Amino acid sequence: MAVRWGVLGCGGIADRRTIPEGIIPAPSAELVAVQDIAEDRVSEIAARYEARAYESVEELLAHDDVDAVYIATPTHVHHEQTVAAAEWGKHVLCEKPLALTTQECETSIAACEEAGVKFGTNFMMRFHACHAAIRDIIAAGDLGSVVMGRAELTCWYPPIEGAFRQSQELGGGGSLIDMGNHCIDLLEFLFDSKVERVSCFTANLVQDYETEDTAVATLHFENGAIGIVDTLFNVPDSAARNMLEIYGSKGSLVTQGTIGQSSVGSISAVLEEEVGGYDAQQAREEGAAEQIIEPVVVNMYEAAIEGFCQAIENDTEPPVPAEDGLWSHRVIDACYEAAQTGQVVEAG
Repeated sequence: MAVRWGVLGCGGIADRRTIPEGIIPAPSAELVAVQDIAEDRVSEIAARYEARAYESVEELLAHDDVDAVYIATPTHVHHEQTVAAAEWGKHVLCEKPLALTTQECETSIAACEEAGVKFGTNFMMRFHACHAAIRDIIAAGDLGSVVMGRAELTCWYPPIEGAFRQSQELGGGGSLIDMGNHCIDLLEFLFDSKVERVSCFTANLVQDYETEDTAVATLHFENGAIGIVDTLFNVPDSAARNMLEIYGSKGSLVTQGTIGQSSVGSISAVLEEEVGGYDAQQAREEGAAEQIIEPVVVNMYEAAIEGFCQAIENDTEPPVPAEDGLWSHRVIDACYEAAQTGQVVEAG
């Protein structure tokens, strides 16, 4: 039997990606209800997907035929909606960040545990075929000792009236907490290692709002590798490269555009079985050792939804549990503290 889904906050990423690419095509999912405070929007989206429309969260949650909810509302209401869903016995898949504060994240997790419902974090980029392939290559030892990784996510995000990501009170921060958490989580996923300590710089270099439009974090991982995450709200979309670069003692793995909302892409790989002696000229024959790896495309939104459905059906842990979202929040908190103090800060 398919897991019957309700969506809280059906505009934005829900309508753009998660509903049409995730819930609708997932074999184990069925969309039954959508909610949004914008009456015209929720009516139009409900009609398009043949689902029931609600302006009230409580009205949607009250229906017995909703098994799970996907929360894609602004950050400041994630906590209260997660707790409400748990009280109604609904499983919860929530967009990141899970809440405004780590304390709210912890309370949300406790509420779901008490209610006996699944609670997952929607770090969908873990399901990208290129990222899964990179993780496998690293785990197999083909990259040697992992030395450094860089994850970049940028976009043009000008001042917009009422935009929660531009409000400290509504979003908890700017480019770092909105996009940097994806990048940090992805590097941890690829390295299979947690962040140990961080340094960070944030700034408003272009956009005129209270949250940062620029953030660069340096990460030290438990396995010794170094990471760099740069997230920008002030670079034109046409200029964004959204690079992922992983370097090891046997080579490199580089993608362009796989960090973001697209499920397609390829890996530019240089993998040396044996590394020679020191070459003072650092001679390079352009492209000679490069190979292009093109994994079979997997829609990461569908994979994320299907994985969560299977966790419900099999009574197993969600593929990205809420505890990972809590940890992400702690690392982001450490980054903000590092930016404010100019110090290296322990994560967690």
